[in-house]
Amino acid sequence: MLSLNQAFSQVASAPVLTADSTVKAPEEEKKAPALTITGSVDAYYRNDLADVKTNSYTSFTPLHNSFALGMASIKFEHKGNKVSAVADLGFGPRAKDFSYTDDGITQAIKQAYVSYAPADWVKFTLGTWATHVGYELLDPQLNRNYSMSYMFTNGPFSHTGFKTEFTKGKHGFMLGVANATDYRIPAEDQINKKTFLAQYSFLPSDKLKFYLNYVGGQNPDTSKTSQFDLVVLGKISDKFNIGFNGTYNSTRVWDGAKNLDGKPWWGSALYLNFDPKAWWGLTLRSELFSDKNQFKAFAAASEGGQILATTLSANFKTGGFIFIPEFRIDNANKKVLFTDKNGGLTKTASSFIFAAVYSF
Repeated sequence: MLSLNQAFSQVASAPVLTADSTVKAPEEEKKAPALTITGSVDAYYRNDLADVKTNSYTSFTPLHNSFALGMASIKFEHKGNKVSAVADLGFGPRAKDFSYTDDGITQAIKQAYVSYAPADWVKFTLGTWATHVGYELLDPQLNRNYSMSYMFTNGPFSHTGFKTEFTKGKHGFMLGVANATDYRIPAEDQINKKTFLAQYSFLPSDKLKFYLNYVGGQNPDTSKTSQFDLVVLGKISDKFNIGFNGTYNSTRVWDGAKNLDGKPWWGSALYLNFDPKAWWGLTLRSELFSDKNQFKAFAAASEGGQILATTLSANFKTGGFIFIPEFRIDNANKKVLFTDKNGGLTKTASSFIFAAVYSF
């Protein structure tokens, strides 16, 4: 949120007129270019300390003892007086995993939408866009941890449909309807299955922001989902800020005749961000993820459980370049998910990553 200049500074900066002065018309305000192009490239190396390939259950970093491309991304955004359009494309494993329901060239589409804003307080959007749910984002330069949380991995990725956004002072509202979550081109039997979207945002100051999110509707497998999500951002000082994300999903499974009573999975994560210098910083993410009903991470395990995942990442920056060394420990409450170096089940999995991200 931009702060207003104080009145005395405006007076102090005003030109002083003398008898010899000539009043000149102010220069026309420079307009931003109608077309902007941004993008990024990222790559990483990951090593599982147990020397196994099966201990990664979050998005985009599945490999062990391997160098890998993340994604090459380019985004085109054109803004008119009231109408704007975005074409956001990505190439590589990260983009492919994000668009996992698509085939062929459409897997390169991260976002593609047209927006119309008849007034500064309302905007209508039609197309496909990244979800409003959660703290973390697809583009790696927009996150401080390189590996992803369990909530990001198991929450919605994208929506294809129509939404309306309203702003009123410090308050914001969004309402929308879309295809089934993550489906851009639904199959014939999914056409009538829709998802409802909502968001309420409250920004009391530039140091504190709240976002309450909702996604609910029928899934391609005929189950029904309702998910509530909260994001809180707080700035403590110029060097320290915090983030919180909590999500609760209730799923009603279809038994062939009706949808059964809802069963949940949920998660919460705290992000502590410390920047002692402009060129380097640290982020500690601590996430508790519960999947006792085996909908998500524990789906392939013998029984459900919980995971406490702790990730420490450093960010070294120069220009558009970020180098991210990262250490992560995932600790489950049962020996049903992770594997040790001897092939036996264990509660704990540890790994380290170093990643390079360049954005422009």
